[in-house]
Amino acid sequence: MKYTYLELSKMIDHSLLHPTMTDQELDDGCRLAAKYQAASVCIKPYAVKRAVELLKDTGVIVGCVIGFPHGNGLTEAKRYETELACRDGAAEIDMVINIGKALGGDWAYVEQDIKGVCDEAHRHGAKVKVIFENDYLTAGGAGLSSDDVKIKLCQICEGAGADWVKTSTGYGFIKGADGKYTYKGATEHDLRLMRASCSPKVQVKAAGGVRDLDGLILVRDLGGSRCGATATAVMMDEYNRRAAAGESGAGGKIGSGGY
Repeated sequence: MKYTYLELSKMIDHSLLHPTMTDQELDDGCRLAAKYQAASVCIKPYAVKRAVELLKDTGVIVGCVIGFPHGNGLTEAKRYETELACRDGAAEIDMVINIGKALGGDWAYVEQDIKGVCDEAHRHGAKVKVIFENDYLTAGGAGLSSDDVKIKLCQICEGAGADWVKTSTGYGFIKGADGKYTYKGATEHDLRLMRASCSPKVQVKAAGGVRDLDGLILVRDLGGSRCGATATAVMMDEYNRRAAAGESGAGGKIGSGGY
């Protein structure tokens, strides 16, 4: 295989973020993440304490979403949410930017919003992933093209102290003229662009649309170090099947849809 099992499994932030998730589903998801040796579970704030208990001594860390999924909370609310999550044991924070402020070109607000969370997380020894929600940026904004908005956000994130830039939440559905909701999530184009727009000290996370082993391998090939996913078992079971059969990694693509 092109990569070892751990090189791929330790890219996965196993997502436990669905609005209907029960306590039992949280427990089951944490145990699955431990079984497959994921990098982390990515969970909602109320669940941090329980996940930390379940994952103690497993090598799987706990990440918590902040301002999720639309990023519209006050900066102080995001900061306090970060403080509480870190006190409960979160080692990573996935925060959503204020998307409207970015599209309106209020870059100073966007930067201080991100910096407020980064500073608080770093005080507790936690790392921060900053979510752009690229599906909402496809038309550009503030006189900039879509790509230029993303490049600007990468630059702001680096300046504000972010540890990762992240494509999506997995829940940014766009209503079309026909009334139907669609979602792309991570794309090859955006992963290349975001990787090229940050220095090596800032990592890149894909989220949304990566549902199989080939997609996970492609994220790594494109320079991504983490991938939000619910299909952890599918991906890593396929890895074991191919490894047992002596197969190499195949070329893949990133699909569409949420986590």
